[in-house]
Amino acid sequence: MYGKRKIGWLDTSGEAEPEKIRVTDRRRIHLEGDEPNGPQVSEPSLKPRYVEELEARVKAAEQKLFEVQSRFEELRAQLQRETDETRQRLNRAADERAQREKATFIAGLLPVLDNLQRAIEAAESGSSRAAIIDGLKSTTSSFDSALTAASIVPVDSIGEPFDPELHDAVDTITVEPEHEGRVTAEYARGYRIGERLLRPARVQVGRAKAEARSANE
Repeated sequence: MYGKRKIGWLDTSGEAEPEKIRVTDRRRIHLEGDEPNGPQVSEPSLKPRYVEELEARVKAAEQKLFEVQSRFEELRAQLQRETDETRQRLNRAADERAQREKATFIAGLLPVLDNLQRAIEAAESGSSRAAIIDGLKSTTSSFDSALTAASIVPVDSIGEPFDPELHDAVDTITVEPEHEGRVTAEYARGYRIGERLLRPARVQVGRAKAEARSANE
């Protein structure tokens, strides 16, 4: 029936009760997702200095390589364009040169056609045989001049040793042993331009009698 009553920080029993002290934590408490208001301080790098220098050098080298590759691609594209343009220009020049040479050759043949027409007119008008022959000779001369201007030369045949690279043997004829294997007649003249054979000469080749060859052997 007699309870204790607290008076101030004393109770009625006469014993002192210690006063509770309130402590306020003034440190900032940041919850997850909150941004600090003060300046951020970066964490110090834990890499050695020489590692950082190597990484910087690697990045610089990679950048330099990228620049060099880009420049190389530009130069390659430019070189390709110039090569294509040069090829096209050379092709056009070659075509133009071929057209000029063709025109020159045809122009050289026109006098031949003129002479042939005059020979035909002379024959139809009853001109003498001599006049017609002269016209044909003039035509042949004009044609030879046109071939010479085009660097086309005849193949030597009559009296020459038979050469299968230059001559096409049509037939043979019996000859003295000293004329064995030589061209005795030409049926169609052969021509070449430079070292290139345009067509072989159609020729007759001399052959000695079998007994004459045996005696010489």
